[in-house]
Formats: sequence, C-alpha cells, structure tokens
Amino acid sequence: MNAPASAAPARPAHRDGNVLRWLTAYTASVTGDVVYFLALSWAATRAGGPSQVGLVVAAGALPRAVLMLAGGVVADRFGPRRVAVVSDAVRCVVILIAAVGLLSAPPSVWLLVAVALVFGVVDAVFMPAVGALPPRITAPAQLARVQGMRGLSIRLSNAVGPLLAGSVLLIGGAAGAF
Repeated sequence: MNAPASAAPARPAHRDGNVLRWLTAYTASVTGDVVYFLALSWAATRAGGPSQVGLVVAAGALPRAVLMLAGGVVADRFGPRRVAVVSDAVRCVVILIAAVGLLSAPPSVWLLVAVALVFGVVDAVFMPAVGALPPRITAPAQLARVQGMRGLSIRLSNAVGPLLAGSVLLIGGAAGAF
C-alpha cells in the first residue's frame, strides 16, 4: 500500500526571493513616502503659515481618501504588479518635478498643492495595488508571515524615515528632500 503523496512544503517567506525583493522595494517606497510627507510639510511651512500647511496636506489626503476604492478597481483591472510599478514611477516623476521647481524658485503654496494633489491621486491607485501583491507572491500558508513582515517594514520605515528626512532637509533643504 502506497502512502499518499504529500505536497512539498512551501518555502518560508523569509527565504523566498520574490518576497524579499517585494519587501525591500516596499520598505524603500514607504520610507520615501515618509520623507516626502515631511518635506512637503516643511516646504509648506516655509511658503506660508499653518493654514497653508493644512491646505497642502489636505490637498494630498483628500484624493487619496476619496479615490482609494477606484484605485482598487484599477489594480484589479490591470494587475496589481503593473499598477504598483507604474504608479510608483509616476510618484517619482512628480517628486522630481517638485524638486526642480523648488530649486528654480522659492516654495509656492500652489505648486505644493498641485504636487500634493497629483501625488494623492496616484497614491490612491498605488496603495491598493501594493496591498494586493502579497497573496500573489507567496503561498497561502506563508501569507500571515508576509503580512507580519510588511507590518515590520512599515514600522521600520516610520522610524527611519523621519531621521532620513531631517538629514536631507538639513543638507539640501526641501528641494534636496524631494
């Protein structure tokens, strides 16, 4: 009598190259987001007063909150990997444009509102797409571990990001931070 064939055990998430590459990219992206939000607030403070800072931050948060559900639809329609890569590239281009704008002229509240608005719209597409990737890169048995690693990544980014932001703001100002 033959013993039933057992399925090969899944590779542990902490040893899976796909998971580790995704986690590294995700950590870099979240750290960059922390630096971006601090640089945006810093530049808004330099451009105006507290109400202008609130306007700039709200200009980025409002589209993110309103359009996140539509971002999930876009990720489902075109694939979360493609949407995450394209939206992250667009966010990078927006930040580079902001840096060039801040290098060429002093910070303007309206430039910062425009940057925050576009970044918020693109972020509303990025967030659901990147959140949909873990089940696609690991076995179901490893999903809880990957989500735990993702949580650790977020905490690490929230600890390191402000230190990095403060350093680049000190060295290069808002343009350098962007």
